[in-house]
Amino acid sequence: MEKNTATAVERLAIVIDPTLPVGLLANTVATIGAGLGAVIPALGGTMLTDAAGRSVHNSAALPAPILQATPEAIRAVLLKALPAPDGATVVAFPQFARAIHRFADYLALFPSRDLSAEIIDGIGLAGPERWVRSLTGSLKLLR
Repeated sequence: MEKNTATAVERLAIVIDPTLPVGLLANTVATIGAGLGAVIPALGGTMLTDAAGRSVHNSAALPAPILQATPEAIRAVLLKALPAPDGATVVAFPQFARAIHRFADYLALFPSRDLSAEIIDGIGLAGPERWVRSLTGSLKLLR
């Protein structure tokens, strides 16, 4: 089981296929972000209260750049990132997951799939700055 804190995580990045339709792109980014937040709870959850007494939770404790890459490049980054070093987290969104609407079905199917042969719509990386930069330094921001 991975164990992370926001202080151990120095950098985040989400890498996405920019050719996805906007709705699928947004869903992929949101799902990856939720996965990162679940593994690294210290990224969010801080209660903030404004001058009028209205309280909300923070969105993230670190910037989360959204980068773009082809599905092939995303898969290459994913395979290079694994196994993730201590203090690092990798969240993947393989394209086959879109057709599955129950998490129990996804859990049952996942072990029969090989990520090196799958189309990967997006990945999230969190961990040491040097590690994240080594994987994403040549990628452009999503525009």
